Amino acid sequence: MSVNGVGHPGNQTYSPRVCCIENGLDKFVNAPLKKDSYTQSTASLEENKVIVNGSYNCPLTNGEMAHIHHAEGRDARAGRKVESTCTGERGPALLVQSGIGRWASPLEPQGQEAAINQHFVEFPKYGTTRPCINNNLVPLKLHSSIGPHGPPGCKEALSFTATENVQPGIALAPAEQMWSTSRDHAVKLRMAKSGPGSEASMTVYQMFQETVKIYGDLPALAAKKNGNWETLTYKEYFQQCRAAAKSFLKLGLERYHGVGILGFNSPEWFIADVGCILAGGLAVGIYVTNSPEACQYVGNHCEANVLVVENHKQLVKILKVKDQLPHLKAIVQYKDELEQKLSNLYTWKEFLKLGEDVSEETLNDVIRSQVANECCSLIYTSGTTGQPKGAMLSHDNITWIANTAGNMTNLKQGEQMTVSYLPLSHVAAQVYDLWISMRFAGTTYFAEPDALKGSLVNTLREVRPTTFLGVPRVWEKMQEKMKAMGAKASMIRSKVANWAKSIGLQASYNAMNGSDAVPWGYMLANSLVFKKVRVALGLDRCTACYTGAAPITKDTLEFFMSFNIPLFELYGMSESTGPHTVSWHSANRIMSCGKEVVGCSTKLDKPDEDGIGELCFWGRHVFMGYLNMREQTETALDQEGWLHSGDLGKHDKDGFLFVTGRIKELIITAGGENIPPVPIEDAVKEELPIVSNAMLVGDKRKFLSLLLTLKCNIDDSGEPTDELAPETVEFCKQRGFTVVHISDLTVKIPPAISKAIQEGIERVNIRATSNAQKIQKWTILKRDFSICGGELGPTMKLKRPIVHKMYKEEIERFYAE
Repeated sequence: MSVNGVGHPGNQTYSPRVCCIENGLDKFVNAPLKKDSYTQSTASLEENKVIVNGSYNCPLTNGEMAHIHHAEGRDARAGRKVESTCTGERGPALLVQSGIGRWASPLEPQGQEAAINQHFVEFPKYGTTRPCINNNLVPLKLHSSIGPHGPPGCKEALSFTATENVQPGIALAPAEQMWSTSRDHAVKLRMAKSGPGSEASMTVYQMFQETVKIYGDLPALAAKKNGNWETLTYKEYFQQCRAAAKSFLKLGLERYHGVGILGFNSPEWFIADVGCILAGGLAVGIYVTNSPEACQYVGNHCEANVLVVENHKQLVKILKVKDQLPHLKAIVQYKDELEQKLSNLYTWKEFLKLGEDVSEETLNDVIRSQVANECCSLIYTSGTTGQPKGAMLSHDNITWIANTAGNMTNLKQGEQMTVSYLPLSHVAAQVYDLWISMRFAGTTYFAEPDALKGSLVNTLREVRPTTFLGVPRVWEKMQEKMKAMGAKASMIRSKVANWAKSIGLQASYNAMNGSDAVPWGYMLANSLVFKKVRVALGLDRCTACYTGAAPITKDTLEFFMSFNIPLFELYGMSESTGPHTVSWHSANRIMSCGKEVVGCSTKLDKPDEDGIGELCFWGRHVFMGYLNMREQTETALDQEGWLHSGDLGKHDKDGFLFVTGRIKELIITAGGENIPPVPIEDAVKEELPIVSNAMLVGDKRKFLSLLLTLKCNIDDSGEPTDELAPETVEFCKQRGFTVVHISDLTVKIPPAISKAIQEGIERVNIRATSNAQKIQKWTILKRDFSICGGELGPTMKLKRPIVHKMYKEEIERFYAE
C-alpha cells in the first residue's frame, strides 16, 4: 500500500498530515511530512512501520481510535482529553473530541476557521479539503489523503499522529438501537452531551492497560497457599490474562462465544474472566450452587466453548451434562490435581501453556478489533421466576460504572484493599471485587471457600480491608454473634457497652444529618468500645462498609451505627451493571439507598398519590439486553431506552431514593388491596429477635399469614441444623422453657413461647395502616431457609416462588377453615 503526499502551499513548517479511514479502523503513526523535503513524498506500509521516501521510519500504533492532543500543530500526545487546539504558526492542529462521536475540526494557524462538509473539513483560506477523524467510528468507504487532491477510493487506513505511549484507541461500532439480543450486535450508548456521562468510552483492555502502565508493580491479587499469602502484581496479572487469552484462542474459542467459570473466588477466576474477554469471548460466571442441569442450561445458552471449573466436585457436574453442550471444546480445572485424565480436560498449569505458540500479534489483532459498545460479559439472573436470563454487558457498561462509582465514593489510586468472598457470578461482587479494583489499582484478597460458614472474620482480621461489601445476611450474622458474645459479658462490661452504643448511635445520626456535633463522652466511648470492636471485626482500616443485593432491616443498620460503623446501602441490579444509587459519608439516610450514581437518572413510572412508582433507570450502566430473549428485553427496556426495574420507590425532598417493594412481590388480597410484604416482614424480625426469616403470604386470599423460621446453628456445609442458636435458647429460657432444638417448638409449641411470638406480631399489627395489612395467622417451619435448601438465592435473597411451592401444604392450612 502506498499513499502519495502532496505538499501544501504556503509558509508552513509542516504540510497536512495523511489521514485515511476505512470502516472505522485507522492506523496512527507520527510522521509529519515537511514541505521542504517531502513535497512529493511517498509513504508506504511495511510490516509495523511507515516508510517515507525510503528513509523516514515510524512504528505503527493500534488500529483503533485514540484521544489526540496535537500540541502546537506538531507534537501529538495520545490518551488525553482536550477541549481546544493550537492556533500557532507551526502547522495544522488536530483535535479528536472525547466520547461524543462528533467530527473533529482541525484549525489552521492564526485561528483559521474550518467548516465541516460531510466527511471533509473545508478551509476557506486555502480552498482545500482535508479529512477529519471521528471518535465514534462509522463505516467510511473512501477518504482523501493529503491536500486537495487525495487519491479516490483509498482502501487502506493510515493516519500520521502520536506513537509514544499509545494505547488501543477509543472505538465504537455503528449502532442504531440502544438494545440488542444478539451476541455480536453493538448498541448505541446513552452518552450525555457534556458533563457526567459524556466521558470517553473504553474497552476492558484499555482500562486494564492504563492501570498496568502506571501501577504495574503494585499488588493486584492475593490468595493464600499453604497458609501464606501469595500475590500477583498488576504486570504479572496482566501477563497471565494475556496468556490465558492466547490459550483460549488455541482451544478454539470463537468470537462472542462463552467461557463459563464455575468455582469459588480466586485469582484463576479473575484471570479466566479477563482472559476470555481479551480473546473476544463472553465471560460467564456460573453459581457454584447450580445443579448439573442448571449448569447445562447456562453453558448451552451462552454457547460456551470452554468451561473453567474449580475442582473435582464442580467437574463432575459438567461431566454429567457435557454431551448436552454441543459447543463445548474443552474443560479446565484450576484447583487440585485431576482425579481422572480425559481428552480436552486440562489443569490450570497445562492450560496456561497451551497458547505459548500463539503469537502476541495474533492476540493483539483480536484486542484491536474490540469496541466498547459490544458485549463482553453475561450475568445470569438467579431464575426465581423462570429460566435464568443472560444480561448482556458491554465493555462500556463495565468500564464506565467502575470509573464513575469509584470516583463518586472517593477511591484513591493504589490504596484500595478488598476481600473477595461473595459469588462472582453475581454482578455486585464482580463489579466491586474485579472491575473497580482494576480501575483503581486496588488489591483484591481472596477469602477461603468456607468464608460464609465462619472463616470470613479471620480473613478480615488479617487483611484489614479499606472498604467492605456485605449482603444483609452477612451483617445480620455478625450482629447475632456480637449479641451472643455481649450476653456473656459481665454486668459492668454490659453497662459500659450499652452506654457507648447510645453515644455511637447519636453520633452516627448527627453525622448522617450533616451535623458536626459530637456527643459528650464520644472520645471515651470510641477508645473503650468502638475501636476494639472494629479491630475484632477486621474493619479498623475500613473507610466505608457497604450493604446491598437485598433489603436490610433498620434494626441491623442501627446496631452497627451504635458502634460507629455506618452501613452504606447500594441499590441496583444485574441489568444496571450493579449500582444505580449509592450511599456514602456525605449522602446517607437511614433506610434509603442513597443517591443516583453521577451521570445516571431515575424516572418514577405511574406514581401513585404517595409519589411511589416503578423505578426506571437511565445511564451508561444500563445493559444491552437479554441474550436471545427479545420479548423479555422489550419488557425490561421501553422504547425510549429506560430500564424498568420492577421495583417500587420514591425520592424524598433531598433526593434520597427509598425502595418500598417489588411489583412482582406485591400481595393483592381478595379485597383488592396492594400490600408490599418486605416492610411487614422486617417489622416482625425487629420485634422478635429469635426470627431468622419471615415470609408473608396472602395473595388473592382474605387475610395475611406468615411463615417463620427460627435462628439456629449452621453446620460446616452451610446447612441449617435443628439446634437452636444461643439467642433463641435464651429467649425461651427467659419464658420458663429450656429447649435446644427447633423440633421441640414445632411439634408442640409451649404456650408461653406462642404467647410471646403472638405479642410481637400484635405490636406489628398495631402499626398497620389498614386491617388488610394485619397478620392473622402464623406458623414456625421445621428448618431455616438456606441457599442449599433452595429458599435463598446466592446473595441470600428470598426466593418467594420457590418457598410458595415448598411450603404449599402449610400455606393451605392457613386458609382451610
